[in-house]
Amino acid sequence: MDRYQKAKKTASFSIVGNILLATAKLFAGIFGNSYALIADAIESTTDIFSSILVYWGIKYAERPPDENHPYGHGKIEPLVTFIVVGILITSATIIAYQAIINIQSPQELPESWTLGVLLVIILWKEIAYQIMKRRSEELKSTSIKADAWHQRSDAITSVAAFLGISIALLFGEAFAVADDWAALFSAFFILYNSYLIFRPALGEIMDEHFHEELQSLIHEKANEVPGVINTEKCYVRKAGMDYQVDLHARVDGSITVEEGHTIAHALQDHLLQEITELKYVLIHIEPGNKEG
Repeated sequence: MDRYQKAKKTASFSIVGNILLATAKLFAGIFGNSYALIADAIESTTDIFSSILVYWGIKYAERPPDENHPYGHGKIEPLVTFIVVGILITSATIIAYQAIINIQSPQELPESWTLGVLLVIILWKEIAYQIMKRRSEELKSTSIKADAWHQRSDAITSVAAFLGISIALLFGEAFAVADDWAALFSAFFILYNSYLIFRPALGEIMDEHFHEELQSLIHEKANEVPGVINTEKCYVRKAGMDYQVDLHARVDGSITVEEGHTIAHALQDHLLQEITELKYVLIHIEPGNKEG
């Protein structure tokens, strides 16, 4: 299975999980009299749409280069991430607004059985987060990483809801608003998480340099190619799950242009074969008997 197929499979896993959990939270929140659970259900509902966006973005990103997009379509991934962040901010605003209204009005105590529902949700969300986080690191996918953080934020908002309901049940009606305070805390945590998701995606759009390990691997693999004396400048930028590289390679200055051209192609082919996440490699040849 190639990387894009794995990414789409991961996004599908997220979509199905979010649909099931949003439904469970909504019914538990309504029948269990817990706004923190209803707030949790709202976030899980937005997670469904964001996971669908992630799936669509991955499917679009795997399109091959064309006349209008000679470098491929990978940049759609961070753009999808921006939309996901916008959805998160919107859901956090709605949750906070409703929580503030509820805090100012008398509340009934939540049902005790909602705690059991929350424990199951917390466990599942943390498992989903770990699965998707590992997959995002394997595939170098910004959008799947954002979706993984969705799972983690959902788990923590559920923890907040669990604590709020526990306080309300333990101390009685005077502390019934603890449930709503938990929902308000969840909203602020979602906003904080939104920034953590937004920042790497912005760096990808701006071609920020944070690929030192990949650069070292490129230099190491380049030195395996016959005719390459060493490598110098190496510029890496990320486009979706793929990387694009501009590399300066030093060869014997006394060889012909044709021989240098052959070495450049051999180097390009070797890097693409050895480092599977590389999508595009441009080689610039430097003569070995001159300073570059």
